[in-house]
This record gives sequence, structure tokens and C-alpha cells, in this order.
Amino acid sequence: MIKTRSSSNIMPTNLGELELQVMQVLWQQSHLDAKKFREGLQGVRVPSLSTVQSALERLHRKDYVARLKQGHAFTYHATVSRGNLLGRMMGEVIQLLHDGKMETILSSFVQVASDMDEVSLDRLEQLIQRHKNQDGE
Repeated sequence: MIKTRSSSNIMPTNLGELELQVMQVLWQQSHLDAKKFREGLQGVRVPSLSTVQSALERLHRKDYVARLKQGHAFTYHATVSRGNLLGRMMGEVIQLLHDGKMETILSSFVQVASDMDEVSLDRLEQLIQRHKNQDGE
């Protein structure tokens, strides 16, 4: 059986497309106000300033970003790393789709890993070994 955390301990990652774009920008450059942030967004349809401000506010309420008052505006920075957010999202998918058998999760992971290049597979092996060594201490 898989160890799972109670749902009260899991911060939901229910992030929309714009919120994910916001996080991408903040991981690259922090302490931006909404105007500078909007200027950094790329794409065919750049959202309005008020839409960007709303997305930043939602992320702040969800504790994915922190803000600091600078004059009349807030500047924002990510409070969660890309890896941490990815782990949370993967954990949610696993909790939603797994059948209680570790074999299902592992075989799915191996399927994804088989598409990686040799360097990535070597890195994965190193991470697994490091985790095993930490558990043995």
C-alpha cells in the first residue's frame, strides 16, 4: 500500500494556465510588480494588467507567491520551487488515479523514464541511490 498524506496536509495545486505562466516567470526573475510582470509575458494574447494582478493575488492566497509593498505596488516572488510544485502535482495525479498497488505507479514511472535520454536515466539512478543511502542512515 502507498503511504499517502491526509488530504488536509496537501496544498492543492489547482493552477490555471495563466497562473502556471506566472510561476514560470517568477522562477526566472523574482520581485516583479504586475506591470513589469505583464511585460515579461509572451504569447499571442497577453492578458490585461488587471488579469495579471488577479492571477498574482490568487497565487498569493494559495501561498505560491509572497509579496512585498514597494511604493504603491506589490512585488512578487515564488515561495515554492519548480521541483516542489511538480512533486505536488504528480502526487495529486497519483492519488487520483492509483489503484492502491505500488506496481501501477512504478510501471507508469518506468514508462515515462524509458523516454528519457541516457544522461537523465543516469541522474535518476543517482537520485535513487542517494535516497536509499539516506534511508539506511
